[in-house]
Amino acid sequence: MTWSVAIFGKKRKPTVKSTSRRGGLDAQLVELILERGQIYEVGGVVRDSLLERPVTQKDRDFLVTGIPYEELSKILRKFGRVDLVGKSFGIIKFTPHRQKTTYDVALPRKEFSTGVAHRDFQVDFDYSLPVEDDLKRRDFTINAMAKDLATGEIIDPLGGKEDLERKILRMTSPKAFEEDPLRMLRGIQFSARFEFEIEPLTFRAMKENSHLINSVSPERIQEELSKLLLQADRPSLGFRLMRETGILEQILPELAVCVGVNQPGGYHKFDVFEHTLFTIDHTPKSVRIRLAALFHDICKPQCRELVPEGATFYGHERKGAGVAKKVMKRLRYPYQLISEVVLLVRRHMYTDRVTDKGLRRLIRNVGEDLIFDLLELRRADVKAQGRGKTGKDVDRFKKRIQEELERKPPLSVSDLEIDGHDVMELCKISPSPMVGKILNHLLEKVLDEPEFNQRDKLIEETFSFYNREKKKNDSERKP
Repeated sequence: MTWSVAIFGKKRKPTVKSTSRRGGLDAQLVELILERGQIYEVGGVVRDSLLERPVTQKDRDFLVTGIPYEELSKILRKFGRVDLVGKSFGIIKFTPHRQKTTYDVALPRKEFSTGVAHRDFQVDFDYSLPVEDDLKRRDFTINAMAKDLATGEIIDPLGGKEDLERKILRMTSPKAFEEDPLRMLRGIQFSARFEFEIEPLTFRAMKENSHLINSVSPERIQEELSKLLLQADRPSLGFRLMRETGILEQILPELAVCVGVNQPGGYHKFDVFEHTLFTIDHTPKSVRIRLAALFHDICKPQCRELVPEGATFYGHERKGAGVAKKVMKRLRYPYQLISEVVLLVRRHMYTDRVTDKGLRRLIRNVGEDLIFDLLELRRADVKAQGRGKTGKDVDRFKKRIQEELERKPPLSVSDLEIDGHDVMELCKISPSPMVGKILNHLLEKVLDEPEFNQRDKLIEETFSFYNREKKKNDSERKP
């Protein structure tokens, strides 16, 4: 959890009354800073407070003026641990006494991204810079406001408060996107999250500079994409903006080709692109489920075949799982998350018309950790068809799964009443693929008949299966 604090302006005497904390900081620290300079709360916390949205401590950023780097370090040391790991950027890492939270304490600065993939930034910091100069380096006017902790006054040099009231997203300068192209994707994410309209000149600048998004590192793109999926009630608003600005073709060309791909046949009201967006909107705010929704029909354009009844898309889930893996690796998502999303995409066409045996196999193949996410994906998929379905079939299937899990059936090799060591001892074999083959055979028997999971029965079946396999292997080796 990180906060940032920067330093600006002229010295003045504190005008605050002593309280235990001020703007999330220790009041004594704030007053000591005010004896030498000025301190402001800035960024998202100011914006969200004005929007009357919840604010957490980890969201708080601060700017302070009028105190040189070394002097500020000495002040902070009186209140906690100080690390100067970011000195070249004018940043101090500050951890208050008796807290685990570490704050970024930064001198006021001007900066712009440089280098390959805009990973690096040229930073010019100067403790004498006024707060307005630091605010003007930010991305959008709604993020370029400061709250003076001494007076409560809102410092708003670019009209951010008025833009908030009008629900407008406006860049701070004509070169905002050239300086850091990621700001375009951030703007789309903000627009979708707050449901703000992008001001015309800002929108035009996004379209003109959309190609520059390719110069941004995949990790930074991934972060903003995940924020859009997690924080927007309707991420579809952001994906439509990506399409309209040309950014979608740059970062997710696989989704862009879904635009206009119709789904005739009476099941779907929308084309593949719009259906995908509505599916995302109908899912819970889980990055895993929403990414699965994003990719679940991604290969329908390649699998589309027209038939007299409309169109078929056979195999789109299998191919879609492969594309999901490729795209998520490209965007540097964690391996575990990639594996989970790929599994959800591959299994999203499951049938609920199964016997109890088939039900147990589905749970086993998907896993208890993911099975209910799969149901949420199916529910959203059904609603997004646009034909008035509400997912009642999903509710009934969910009830069956819950009832089956309450019976605690064996669903994995670890649930068997014998293990690999038992198999090796019984069959007099060393660790080998045969051990796993025997255990998987036993599990298949138990999935069909849970009552078969008894040690004596498993031992007997182990001998029987092993002898059959050994006999088969011996006969295959004979000339």
